[in-house]
Amino acid sequence: MKTLLVTGGAGFIGSNFCHYWAKQYPEDKVVVLDALTYAGHQEYLSELQAQAGLEFVHGDIRDYALLEELFAKYPFDHIVHFAAESHVDRSITGPDAFIETNIIGTHNLLKLAKQYWIDQEKPGHRFHHVSTDEVYGSLEADDPAFSETTAFAPNSPYSASKAASDHLVRAYHHTYGLNVSTSNCSNNYGPRQDKEKLIPLIIHNILHGKQLPIYGDGMNIRDWLYVDDHCYAIDLILQKGNAGEVYNVGGENEWANLHIVELICDLIDKKLQDNPEYLARFNSSPVANGSKARDLISFVKDRAGHDRRYAIDPGKCHAELNYHPKETFETGIAKTLDWYLTEALKA
Repeated sequence: MKTLLVTGGAGFIGSNFCHYWAKQYPEDKVVVLDALTYAGHQEYLSELQAQAGLEFVHGDIRDYALLEELFAKYPFDHIVHFAAESHVDRSITGPDAFIETNIIGTHNLLKLAKQYWIDQEKPGHRFHHVSTDEVYGSLEADDPAFSETTAFAPNSPYSASKAASDHLVRAYHHTYGLNVSTSNCSNNYGPRQDKEKLIPLIIHNILHGKQLPIYGDGMNIRDWLYVDDHCYAIDLILQKGNAGEVYNVGGENEWANLHIVELICDLIDKKLQDNPEYLARFNSSPVANGSKARDLISFVKDRAGHDRRYAIDPGKCHAELNYHPKETFETGIAKTLDWYLTEALKA
């Protein structure tokens, strides 16, 4: 039996990780710490709190005194650190929160992990830091995908703050011997994602007959990874990953933003046409009014510093951890769409 601290566990990837972990390791104790900002929803964990004994703590990783209380109270074996400000647009208009949470908050956790694990000689610990492919900067169309040895070249306040936190995690391993690992993942999609992100935003807007804003020419390319496959990769890293190592986790699934939007438009059109209950409920959608979801697409001024392409080379994960995504993009996007339609019906 292990005791895990999962920071940001009420957010998108964090809550999915908690559901994944409860299924795989029901005997483990999981303590979730989340500040419940706009992207955190405690109700995503309500089933686990009722059935699996998960404990939720409403708090901020910037609150060092609260973190001290948690470390004194619980014998943590692992920390899985998701908590972060993560929306690039918000980092452009308000970078301070990204510096405070992503850098200072991460450092607070590292200091206490060192105090309780290294200074007290606790064996078997692991601090796993969840990062992003955005720390590597931008790729041209013909560039090779990012590897773990790609130089950092962050282009937004968000990615710069994550790069700084990655360096801190590395430093605590090399300086103090803290057992750490880092995963840099590509764009995640799936259930429980906030609708400010591309895929849930597009789904929401189609169902309510709103415009689908596409930055620039829509040809910015991202590598898409189903969220449960990301959780599976973290599990493998905790089990098999070597201390101090970085693992790039990707879906080998590159799509231009415009093409993703067009795909979702076509899938929702078909879902509504084939399901009278959906069609009646979402009567503001284009299909309910005799047109197509693609008619809602509109192009808007490009975002400042918008990276052109991200792509992850997951070869190290394949070779060292025998990691391979379990979902194809077709199965993953179908599950994602079904989840959001079911949630929309409840609203």
